[in-house]
Amino acid sequence: HLLSRRQRQMCIRDRFLTIVHPIVSNLQTDKINTIKGRYYKMKRKKIVSMLLASAMAATLLAGCGAGGKSSSKGDSDGEIKEFTAFFAVPGSEINDDNEVQQIIAEKTGAKVKETWLTGQTDVEAIGTMIAGGEYPDFIEGGNGQMQLYDADALVALDDYLDDYPNIKNLFSDLEWEKLRQDDGHIYWIPQFSCIKNEEKVCTHNDEAFWIQARVLKWAGYPEIKTMDDYFNLIESYNEANPTMEDGTENIPYTILCDDWRYFCLENAPQFLDGYPNDGSCMVDPDTLTVLDYNTSDTAVAYFRKLNEEYQKGIVDPESFTQSYDEYISKLSTGRVLGMIDQWWDFSNANDAIKQAGLDEQGCDYIPVPVTIDGRDNQWHNSGGAFNESSGLAITTSCEDVEGALQFVNDLLDQDIHNLRFWGVEGTDYEVDENGEFYRTEEERTKQSDTAYKASHTCPYSYFPQYTGTSDDGINANKPDGQASEFFDGLNQDVKETFEAYGVETYVEMLGTNEAPGDWYPMWSFSNNFTTDTPGGVAWNKIADVKHEQLPQVVMAKDFDAAWDTYMDAYNACHPEDFISELQTELDTRMEQAAKFK
Repeated sequence: HLLSRRQRQMCIRDRFLTIVHPIVSNLQTDKINTIKGRYYKMKRKKIVSMLLASAMAATLLAGCGAGGKSSSKGDSDGEIKEFTAFFAVPGSEINDDNEVQQIIAEKTGAKVKETWLTGQTDVEAIGTMIAGGEYPDFIEGGNGQMQLYDADALVALDDYLDDYPNIKNLFSDLEWEKLRQDDGHIYWIPQFSCIKNEEKVCTHNDEAFWIQARVLKWAGYPEIKTMDDYFNLIESYNEANPTMEDGTENIPYTILCDDWRYFCLENAPQFLDGYPNDGSCMVDPDTLTVLDYNTSDTAVAYFRKLNEEYQKGIVDPESFTQSYDEYISKLSTGRVLGMIDQWWDFSNANDAIKQAGLDEQGCDYIPVPVTIDGRDNQWHNSGGAFNESSGLAITTSCEDVEGALQFVNDLLDQDIHNLRFWGVEGTDYEVDENGEFYRTEEERTKQSDTAYKASHTCPYSYFPQYTGTSDDGINANKPDGQASEFFDGLNQDVKETFEAYGVETYVEMLGTNEAPGDWYPMWSFSNNFTTDTPGGVAWNKIADVKHEQLPQVVMAKDFDAAWDTYMDAYNACHPEDFISELQTELDTRMEQAAKFK
């Protein structure tokens, strides 16, 4: 009775794992769901219930010692706790002796060995992990996140959150409510959905049509407003300048279609119609009606244009077969004049461009506000986007859930967050007389050096983080939000372009809009579609049809015939089921949001 309720629950859980789990796992005819945190989803036959009752009695008789909450300073003997993490996205591992990671470890008492996706899709990697039944301490499953949930591989976080204020304060009550799954519990923490204090943003991290600075400069920095403006400029530039300075041929326009990244091909119509990035659909803000961009007049016009450009030799013929790595390699050479993509998806190519000195040739990418007919766009919105579909989770293989959560909580302390994203004062940044952070040119150059980043920087980039303003009220939480440092750190070709257009940031190239509405973004729902519902079945079939037929539409000698074939296949997937479930979710979100106002 001297133990707290939580400690007693933990004791019972541990005894259960020790006594019951080895017995039940040998019952080949009975399926037992593994534990999610402290919640037991018992789907047993009578014999399993009997085993549990016996084990519980043994647990209570055996008792256990009183252990307190994990300390953020490692074990009592001063050793650094070591956790593991897997993120189902490509990434770069840092050196084992990384300098900033060691500083963070000394301050928090913990460190994490991060591994990233290689050679598989996210769904394949997570499926393999589930089949093996062994998990890292932390995980972010990407499109395989729901597989982890369905496999009971994740710890429910509900009862823990109040003990970790930095984590709890990441989101509003409404946002935490959105994270509850169908069993009523919360299993992951979105990493990129928190704007702390005043919003500060200079980079457009979302989707846009991008074009190289050298193309804009050659044309005298013209106004680019329509799809035709964009492709006409690329055609004209490439005709006049078919090669780079060393004689390497340009690639006028390429398209990334590898695996889930085929959004670079398929979802452009919603942006050309000026809508924000709902990902899987468009939403009429006046009627709150879900619209299908796949069948719009703009979709026909866009794919017809790609077909025309392909026949002219403007579209890269390797677009539909290149891997993501091959795509990034092409961008890194400076050969590609333009593409549609999201900044976060290709930003690592910018480092390679700078390191190779290709910025001096004007090879950096600039977003231009291209729509079908020059209408205003809503591509960049204030307030960010709340991604409830995935996030950082703790698995049932983690032996120290409280220690893991304490580490996440510590990473959100302002001084640790500064280490993650600004680095070490005097080495990675300086502080002026007004307390404002800035970098010297040498420090900026080091930040784009791959070897330096591997040995020195440690952003823990797939752990929860902030954008916005530091607690000091002066500095941005990340360098790319610090207006003065951002502009001073730009490559010269980007500076010249911005000055020519009278702007200072990527965001100003496109304009900023208010947050679209309480439904936004719909992709945070559709990302977790499964084949358990008619809409999910339709969504998966549509993806297969797009992967197979959209490249054929672009390459076809007879566009109209190819488009009709595609539309027949698309409609056979019953997209109305998909749209209907999106509409139901939109209505639910609006009703849910109304309760918190």
